[in-house]
Amino acid sequence: MTLMALLDLPNGYYDLPKGKLANVVTCLEMRAAPDRALRDLPQDVDLIRVDGADLAGYRQVFAAVGSDLLWFSRMLMTDDRLASVLNHPQVDSFVLWRAAQAIGLLELNFDHPTDCELAFFGLVPRMVGHGMGRALMDEALRRAWARPITRLWVHTCTFDSPQALPFYIRSGFVVYQRMVEIHDDPRLLGKLSLDAAPQVPIL
Repeated sequence: MTLMALLDLPNGYYDLPKGKLANVVTCLEMRAAPDRALRDLPQDVDLIRVDGADLAGYRQVFAAVGSDLLWFSRMLMTDDRLASVLNHPQVDSFVLWRAAQAIGLLELNFDHPTDCELAFFGLVPRMVGHGMGRALMDEALRRAWARPITRLWVHTCTFDSPQALPFYIRSGFVVYQRMVEIHDDPRLLGKLSLDAAPQVPIL
């Protein structure tokens, strides 16, 4: 049975088991480098590459950026698995710092020969809406298209900020696919605080 057949459901409502969450994932891509000037990061911030040397510190930043958006994938990984990702030669993972405080994450995955995934992109909540996201995105685009790629892609979901999807589109990405993701609630697994993402009720 094909995936399309599995999702060929009549319109209506469907019960989710308690402890499960569902969201709509939107996939976007960019097939050529943008033909506009890319801004630089502000002089008072530093984009520092990270590896698997300080997993606890990385997870702390990951939670600060993503817990209210229910980012959970890196919280579920074992230490060995997370270290292998951050140490992978084709993964460029960065933390954005200002005044000795971590304020954002950026990760580019070049593991595919011609594609780059914008795997993680985000700011801590207090930095959203002040122009830092645009500067960080332009830095991501500059780094991605400096490599010999033909496609840059990213996905966002309904748990992300409402500004995320229009922001990606304004940045030059085009929607090409929509999916439904069902997964365990990471708060009930003890991987995120029970008060994370209060806009998503716990069942």
